[in-house]
Amino acid sequence: MKNLIFIGVISICLAACTSAIEKKQSENIDLVKSYVKSVEEMDFDAMEKFLADDYLGMGPSYGDSVRKKEAVENWKSNVTNLYEKIHYNRLIFAPVTVAEGDNKGEWVANWAELHIVYKDGRGSVTIWANTNYLIENGKIARSISFYNEADAMRQLGYKMVPAGEGE
Repeated sequence: MKNLIFIGVISICLAACTSAIEKKQSENIDLVKSYVKSVEEMDFDAMEKFLADDYLGMGPSYGDSVRKKEAVENWKSNVTNLYEKIHYNRLIFAPVTVAEGDNKGEWVANWAELHIVYKDGRGSVTIWANTNYLIENGKIARSISFYNEADAMRQLGYKMVPAGEGE
C-alpha cells in the first residue's frame, strides 16, 4: 500500500511539473506569435514592447548584430522607406530548451515562409527564414535570424559577380 501511495504522489508531482513546463512553453510561443504579428502589421511600437531592454539581435550574416534601440530604429526606417508589406505565408513554432553553454535558456524556434513587397517598385521576394528567440522574464532577450540573402537579392534582379569581373 505504501508503494502505491508513493507511486501516486510521484505521478502527481511529475504531471504538475510537466503542466508547468508546457504552460511556460505555450506562453513563450504566444509571445513570439505576438511579436511576429507586430512585424506583419509593421507596428514598431508594439515590437519594441516585446523586446527586453538588453535585447541583442543577430544575423542573418555572421557579425550582424543590433541592440534594442538600433533594432527599433532599423524597423522604423524599413517601414518608412523600404517595405510595403511583410506577410508570413507559413509559420511553425517550436519550444527549445538549451540546458547549458552560452545559449542556455528557453528558446522558441520559428520557421517561416516570408513574403516581402518593396515600396520602390523593385518587386517582392519570398524567402525561407529561421529565427530563434531566447525568452527571459516574458520578453525577447535575443534573436538569431537566418535566411539566404543572396536568394533575396537574386529575386530582386541582382547578379552575383566576383570582384574584378564584369567591370
